[in-house]
Amino acid sequence: MVSTEFSTDLSCARKLDADDELAGFRRRFQQPGNGQGRAVYLCGHSLGLMPRRVRTLIGKELDRWAECAVEGHFGADGWLGYHERFSEPLAALVGAQPGEVVAMNTLTANLHLMLVSFFRPGPERHKIVIERGAFPSDRYAVQSQLGFHGLDPANSMLELAPAPDTGLLDPERLERLLETEGGRVALVLLPGVQFLTGQALDLRTYTDIAHRFGCRIGFDLAHAIGNLPLSVHDSGADFAVWCSYKYLNGGPGAVAGCFVHERWAEAGDLPRFAGWWGHDKQSRFRLAPEFSAIPGAEGWQLSNPPVLSLAPLAASLDIFAAAGMDRLRRKSERLTAYLEYLLQGMLRERIEILTPPGVADRGCQLSVRLKDPAVSMDAIQQRLRRSGVIADWRPPDIVRLAPVPLYNRYCDVFETVRALERALGPGR
Repeated sequence: MVSTEFSTDLSCARKLDADDELAGFRRRFQQPGNGQGRAVYLCGHSLGLMPRRVRTLIGKELDRWAECAVEGHFGADGWLGYHERFSEPLAALVGAQPGEVVAMNTLTANLHLMLVSFFRPGPERHKIVIERGAFPSDRYAVQSQLGFHGLDPANSMLELAPAPDTGLLDPERLERLLETEGGRVALVLLPGVQFLTGQALDLRTYTDIAHRFGCRIGFDLAHAIGNLPLSVHDSGADFAVWCSYKYLNGGPGAVAGCFVHERWAEAGDLPRFAGWWGHDKQSRFRLAPEFSAIPGAEGWQLSNPPVLSLAPLAASLDIFAAAGMDRLRRKSERLTAYLEYLLQGMLRERIEILTPPGVADRGCQLSVRLKDPAVSMDAIQQRLRRSGVIADWRPPDIVRLAPVPLYNRYCDVFETVRALERALGPGR
């Protein structure tokens, strides 16, 4: 992407919007307000916008409940197989086979279920590697799983430190860590996109390193699914988990998802915490006393799916199918390149961009550190809100901006940088 196509004039943003082949998809989402009209929303990495069709889809299931009660489970579009309709579109987004994915539970619940199966500590291999600065819920899950096995996180949790000069994760650093500790590591858990910096990891590279040292590996794709084209099956990862309320626009607390590689599809000796919805479909209602897992990711299900919470996701996945991930990715690269151009051109002396500059190494999020230690982040956020901009920040000094290609415009990016410039006030 060459910066010569951009300028710091509003007319540039308007031209880019006029040429945007995906501009019409914005109308499929409800645009939020800030109490004073429509807001500029660059916070899809925390909660995606609501597809307009959501009300219709939830209403349809409410009507079915009201009219059919328990009989609503049956029929061609009944609730018994409701979750199955999500397998193919989710598989397409993560680059997997339909039998390798399932929509269920929430992200951390799914992570715990995966750790039960894939973290099997022994006398030699009893350690888990996570990245330093991992999202707290992942860290809590790892710590509690270690404690569950009677292990001390101080001894059995290893942190993969970022490179000191860039603050970014580096596969060579994982390789060096495993050269020393690999014989004691049972599992590596890493993000698809690091939540704070927005760095995208090459799943295949990290998987190859972990497997070379005899470690299993899983990925948290919360910030990657719906953001980047993924090939989780081809990466060889043992498992992956994700949430659906960020780039997948499934709504607050939306039903999450899980990937289990096909090589584990019928691993009967793999321990798991079982529930009746993961039991063989043909005998599920015969109330068999012994658990018989459904082959593939569905075998990790616990309970029947919450239909009213799943319905919004159907609306969003239909939009993804219509837009196409390749086209979305092209627009995303251009949006973030434009955002980077404006930040560097208008605020270079006052900010530092933490996200990698290469488009292959990032998704649609740019994380910006404010250089002035005297700046109050609370004050900056309030000023942005008063300007009609909804962004996200992490203490003490990081603003995370995510122009989402499904519903953000180039004019949104322009207005956000202008609002941030005003919020920071006159430079020193």
